[in-house]
Amino acid sequence: MSDWNTKIIEEFRSHQGRVGGNFEGAPMLLLHTKGAKSGQERVNPMMYLEKDGRLYVFASKAGAPTNPDWYHNLVAHPEVSAEIGTATVEATAWPLPEDERKVVFDHQAGLYPGFRDYETKTTRKIPVVELVRH
Repeated sequence: MSDWNTKIIEEFRSHQGRVGGNFEGAPMLLLHTKGAKSGQERVNPMMYLEKDGRLYVFASKAGAPTNPDWYHNLVAHPEVSAEIGTATVEATAWPLPEDERKVVFDHQAGLYPGFRDYETKTTRKIPVVELVRH
């Protein structure tokens, strides 16, 4: 895990799910996945969207040309958990089909314009994943 992620995870956990810096005030969660090949637990901090009682995460990787590793992990092992604030939610990860993806992504980009910037930096469709709570 990168030092950057480690620092955010530590800050998240020591401040009941809140972080500062670039993410201050943004909805953040810690996504727990199993490594696609290793099966080892991985933890990644990321922004999320809760809309109409549904929970979404975005495989933006800041507009990089490839999907983030955590996305490949949850495709291989869709049973995940997420730390949100001080609670932990068990969920099944479900990448949205394009028509739903576009609506949810556009909503997120309306709230956080940086997501639109990520979209313009890459030729790939940035996956949107629903975390279906158990």
